[in-house]
Amino acid sequence: MPLLDREEYIEQAYFFRALRERMNQGVSTQELLAILRHEVLAITKLPMAIDFMATELRHTGGFAGAMCRLSHYFTPFQTYIMSEAERPEGRFDFRVGLEILEKEAEYRAKGATPQGLFLYQFEALCRNRLSYDEGLEAMAQDPLYDEAWREWILTVRRQIGLVDLADLIYVRSEEYLKTHPHPGKPILFGEKEGRIALAHRRRDPLYLFAALSRQLGYPSVPRPRPEDTSSQLVPQLARRVERLEARIKLLEEELRGGIDITRFYGPPKQEGTP
Repeated sequence: MPLLDREEYIEQAYFFRALRERMNQGVSTQELLAILRHEVLAITKLPMAIDFMATELRHTGGFAGAMCRLSHYFTPFQTYIMSEAERPEGRFDFRVGLEILEKEAEYRAKGATPQGLFLYQFEALCRNRLSYDEGLEAMAQDPLYDEAWREWILTVRRQIGLVDLADLIYVRSEEYLKTHPHPGKPILFGEKEGRIALAHRRRDPLYLFAALSRQLGYPSVPRPRPEDTSSQLVPQLARRVERLEARIKLLEEELRGGIDITRFYGPPKQEGTP
């Protein structure tokens, strides 16, 4: 798969963002695709991809199958994120998946580096508890990585869980060269990445990602947001007030001499009716 032009990634980011934001507007996904197909830039390949995704949605009810067939346009990692988001038995929120793809496309449009893209994609797997085995295999097929990067990502796939991620980054950094002038493997990370990784050995990888984002400006993975229930508070309070008013009326009737329960009776049945 070749790298796409910057315009393609800009339109991809807009597509994923608009799809995520408009899903709560009471419009079906098929209608949204038809609308967005005319909004995205016509000189890109995204309109044709949206047409194919709309056809796949009508037949299978999802996007991942179409993205897999469009492997010349969508990366395997994008397809993997979408397939996990569409799993009915999974706990990975579909909107979070769209936001992950949106931020990744934005980063690519700004000029992504292999270091920043790897850390972003790996953090997405880690933070959302996705499969390292399948996720890292999909990451290794990204066109931004050269052969040295692909070999190292597959090494991480085999050793993750046995070797600390900070150690895996440190031994491939320029900081490691200070004590090991002949590492024997290609250097993939700079001196700053190596120093930060060395400082975060045997700690939660999320702290490592946060430090790299603060210090080096690498993109951060979107986090799941708690559901906004403020729109439901007013109807719930109204129903509670109605129940309290009904109880107060019953108490007042009882104090005045008793409750007239005949009003709760239904109309008398006529003779001959069952």
